[in-house]
Amino acid sequence: MTLVLNEEQLMLRDAAAGFLGDRATVAHLRALRDRADETGFDPAVWREMAGMGWAGIAIDEAFGGLGYGYTGLGVVLEQAGRHLSASPLESTVLVGATVLAQLASEGQKETWLPAIAAGERIVTLALQERRHHAPLETATKATQVDDHYVLDGSKCLVLDAHVADAFIVVARLGGHHADHHGLSAFLVEAGSDGLHVERRSFVDSRNTGTLVLRDVRVPASHRLGAPGEAWDGLERALDIINIGLSAVLLGVATEAFERTVAYLQERKQFGRVIGSFQGLQHRAAVLFAELELARSVVLDGLRAIDAGEELGLCASAAKAKLCEVAELATNEGIQMHGGIGMTDEHEIGFFIKRARVLQHLFGDSHYHLDRFAALSGF
Repeated sequence: MTLVLNEEQLMLRDAAAGFLGDRATVAHLRALRDRADETGFDPAVWREMAGMGWAGIAIDEAFGGLGYGYTGLGVVLEQAGRHLSASPLESTVLVGATVLAQLASEGQKETWLPAIAAGERIVTLALQERRHHAPLETATKATQVDDHYVLDGSKCLVLDAHVADAFIVVARLGGHHADHHGLSAFLVEAGSDGLHVERRSFVDSRNTGTLVLRDVRVPASHRLGAPGEAWDGLERALDIINIGLSAVLLGVATEAFERTVAYLQERKQFGRVIGSFQGLQHRAAVLFAELELARSVVLDGLRAIDAGEELGLCASAAKAKLCEVAELATNEGIQMHGGIGMTDEHEIGFFIKRARVLQHLFGDSHYHLDRFAALSGF
């Protein structure tokens, strides 16, 4: 098992770092926030990303993508995390396209995946109904009526909700509460009658939203997979998503660490740079070791996706570990910067905000540690 990037992946990493470092930085995110931008990202920058193939990087070539695999996507996601780049990379490329790849029919893939790969459509997942991740506790109801379904319910924490062209809504056709049997997924197009979308702004200044569905009619042709049998595909998609989010967290944590080390080499107290104090050196060394371990966990997860292996254990291991390491890195970043780290003028604060939201999405460290233990037989 080789947990290193090959030459092509290293070139992709460097290209992503160069582009995002110029066109989608923390300064750009700050500007979007300060002007309360209606879109929440720069559409021109997103078009450039799509033009470079990033929107289809993990989509099969048969559906208009590059077929470069999730290791390639993970490389780009890590750089997006380092620069806090605002774009639909997570909501659509990682989340929406992955769920479609796992659940959609060939015909549905031919309709939607090429449009996603071209950067023409934003498709996101509407799964969560509670403040904490509990995918089986789905109360949104789907009722079949002749040749269509009627959906009723509500969803929260929907990424890029207010700019999405379509939502993959998970609803219950049957089964009891917290049962994986009876779950189905439906493609619901934005603007459908009875669908209300409300934008929500979180502490990281990124797009999320809520959905309310009241008697939303969905053609039977928009159901993804067999009736009531969406869980197996959805579970694998969620594992892939969490490994991808771990790559983003790795980027956030790495950048926070490197900025903090640079500050330790600049800031002076008592006539010496504070990086010369042994206590701070020890804390930085611990964080460096944790980041190296975290990187190996993420690379192993990305490798497992591309190899078609079972993902439950490595996905939960990656998300749990990266939640902990990102929390440590961003906390240490604030503390070692001192008072200036608490100010909005200094960029280090943006990293702790982004890390906290990413930690919460699709299960935090507590959820994934518990899942890892359960999958291991404890």
